Amino acid sequence: MTLLHLSYKIEHINFELLIYYKDNILNVFQFNLLSKGDLHMIILLDAMGGDNAPDANIKGAVAAINQIQAELWLIGKEEVIKAKLKEFYNKTAEEISPRLKIYNATETIEMEDTPTLAIKHKKDSSMVVGFNLLKEGKGDVFISAGNSGALLTGATLLVGRIKGVDRPALAGILPSYHKRLVLMDCGSNTNCKPINLLQFAQMSSIYIHDALGIDNPAIGLLNIGTEETKGNELIRSSYNLLKEKSPELGINFIGNIEGRDAFSGKVDAIIADGFTGNIFLKTVEGMGKFIKRSLSESLKKNIFSILGSIPTLPAIGRFKKMMDYKEYGGALFLGVKKPVVKAHGSSDAKLFEFTVKQAEQFVNNKTVEKLTAEFEKMSKTE
Repeated sequence: MTLLHLSYKIEHINFELLIYYKDNILNVFQFNLLSKGDLHMIILLDAMGGDNAPDANIKGAVAAINQIQAELWLIGKEEVIKAKLKEFYNKTAEEISPRLKIYNATETIEMEDTPTLAIKHKKDSSMVVGFNLLKEGKGDVFISAGNSGALLTGATLLVGRIKGVDRPALAGILPSYHKRLVLMDCGSNTNCKPINLLQFAQMSSIYIHDALGIDNPAIGLLNIGTEETKGNELIRSSYNLLKEKSPELGINFIGNIEGRDAFSGKVDAIIADGFTGNIFLKTVEGMGKFIKRSLSESLKKNIFSILGSIPTLPAIGRFKKMMDYKEYGGALFLGVKKPVVKAHGSSDAKLFEFTVKQAEQFVNNKTVEKLTAEFEKMSKTE
């Protein structure tokens, strides 16, 4: 007869305790629940990549470690990472958490390095080591805020494209009215063909459905007008291809979307070539900073505005949080065989913290597996 059945958690590991009688003997049996999505996941973080490395990378990782269930490996110059942990926390990685590890890599790919040459020649760089660990199955997701060109080159050449995907692309997450908005591509492919934009729409649709839980997500094409005839040759041709192929690919294509309607809540993903998408992304980030700064200055202008703002401070706080792009983590590199996340080059500790949590969710959602299965199914029917 079972007397007691308890569930509890220590260091993010789930345990169960079963107390029962058998043959007139009181038995106590403890076992831990080892789910692959929790305990066995390994997140690989490039500790040397980004404008604020390695300080921001390390601080973000430490802030995130007690909010995730995966192991987190800091990849980079071991002595530097150890010294920084000692400086910031007066602890070793093991003392901070048994799930925080250091993996040595002696080189660093700099922002000014030529992407292909850097991937080819700096084989012991934190980025290349991270990609190789990912490719070999020793990690489940790789995060880097380093050289964007090198990251995209390494992901494509070392990890490899999903069969059937012409060009992988970055899917950024932005705030929208009562929901989140996916922007794809937001910087990886500056020169695109219509087939690329069609596949961006397909990949973003699958991601939004599986990761964000939105059925039949609305996909729009970023353009200067809503009419079919608007835009340059790439956009017009892409529009026609999306209109033709969307029904058979299960894409809910709603047509052209102007920038002013992007955040209306009527669309779940905006499709663009990487050049246009990156300009759109950086403009939105800049506008968000401008609004936050202007609002803050306006509220502090005089004693009357300060006193008058006090009752509204909770609402203002929620608004500032919603407008903060750091809350949305990095951009997912969809179309490669393993999960890769591109953190913002100027990421601070807070953004690294959110990106690490986002990466864990990315793996748990099995988006890459679902994209692979979908494109394999398509290739068999062609």
